[in-house]
Amino acid sequence: MYVVTTETIPGEEIEEALGIARGNTVEARNVGRDITQSIRNLAGGELKAYSELLTKARDEALERMVVDAREMDADAVVNVRLESSQIASSGSEVIAYGTAVRLA
Repeated sequence: MYVVTTETIPGEEIEEALGIARGNTVEARNVGRDITQSIRNLAGGELKAYSELLTKARDEALERMVVDAREMDADAVVNVRLESSQIASSGSEVIAYGTAVRLA
């Protein structure tokens, strides 16, 4: 399945738009990670544990979006976007969405 951020797929013709495909996840931090990242924050630099947490959340949201698109019998998802927001003080939601399409 094609998953692209563009409106079209080079070399392909979109036959039908099927609707919005979406997937989301909410990931929570944990106390141990917060302590180690707080110490690292004092020295500066990347907070790798949080980067890894958000990467996992983005991948999971994208995978769920693809599953949603497959349930619509889509061949591709175009105009894919990712957004994140804070849920409570220790969690973050990541949502992936785009237009599920059938190709000619």
